[in-house]
Amino acid sequence: MRDDDTIDDQGAPQGMTGRSDDTPSSVQVGVLREPRSLRTRLGGLVNLRRRRPALLAAGVLCCLGLTAVAGVQALPDERADDRLGTEAALAERAQQQAASRAEVRTPVTVVPSSPAATSPTAATPSPTPSATRTTRPKPRPKPKPRPKRIVPVAGLDQAQMDNAKEIVKAGRAMGVPRRALVIAVATAMQESNLYNYASGVLPESQNYPHQAIGWDHDSVGLFQQRPSSGWGEVGQLMDPAFATRAFLTALLEIPGWADLPLTVAAQAVQISAYPDLYAQHEWRATEVVAAILV
Repeated sequence: MRDDDTIDDQGAPQGMTGRSDDTPSSVQVGVLREPRSLRTRLGGLVNLRRRRPALLAAGVLCCLGLTAVAGVQALPDERADDRLGTEAALAERAQQQAASRAEVRTPVTVVPSSPAATSPTAATPSPTPSATRTTRPKPRPKPKPRPKRIVPVAGLDQAQMDNAKEIVKAGRAMGVPRRALVIAVATAMQESNLYNYASGVLPESQNYPHQAIGWDHDSVGLFQQRPSSGWGEVGQLMDPAFATRAFLTALLEIPGWADLPLTVAAQAVQISAYPDLYAQHEWRATEVVAAILV
C-alpha cells in the first residue's frame, strides 16, 4: 500500500471507507503531493550549500585562466610596440647623422703667432722630438794649456832655458826672493850647464828623463847632487823641481846668505873643489831670471 493511501485513510471521517467523494481526487493529490515538492526543494538547497565551495573554486580558476590568456595575448602586442618604437628611434637617429654629415663644414684657419707670417696658411705640425733629435758629437776634451815658451837668452838653447824656468818656478812656489833664484840658476850653470844629467855610475838614473850622462861619481841632476851624501833618492834628484827645493832649502839655512857674494853662498851649499867658478855665471843668471819673471 502507498504512503498516500495510508494518509488518506487516517484523515477520512469515521463512517467512510476508501477515498471520500466529497474531496476531489485532484485536490487530494495536490494536497498530498505538496510535502514531496517541498522536500525536494529543501534537498536542492542543501545540496547547493554543499557545492558552493567547489563552485567558487571553479569560478576562481576560470577567472585566472582568462586573465592568463589575456596576458599572454597582450605580451606579444607590447613587445611589438616596443620593437616598433626602437626601430623608429634608430631610423630617426640615422636620418639626423646623415643630415649632419651632409652639412658643409667650414675649415678652421690657424693664425700663426709669429708676426713675420703674413699669409693665413694652415698650421704646419711641429716635428716630433725624435725627428729633430740629432746626435751631437761628444765634446772633445780641452787640450791642456801648453806652458809658455820663453825665448832663450844669454846664449842658452831651449832645453837650457826650460830647465832654468823650472828652477824659477820651484823657487817662487817656495816664496824665496829673487836673489835666491839668481844664485840657484848660476849654480846649475856651473854644475851641469843647465842640462839634466844622469850618471854612468848609477844606471838607475838613466831610467828617468835626462839630457846627458856624466861620470862624476854618483852625482845626478841639474845640481849634481849625490844620493850617497843624503840629498835624496836617485829618482827624486832626477826631478828638476825636487832638486831645486833641496838646494834652496840648504841655502836658506846659511846665516846671512842674502848678503854674501854669489860664489860664497853657492860654495857654502855645494862644497865644490872649485869655489870661485860660480861667480862667472852671475850676470847670465840675472838676465835669465829677469826674462822668466817678466
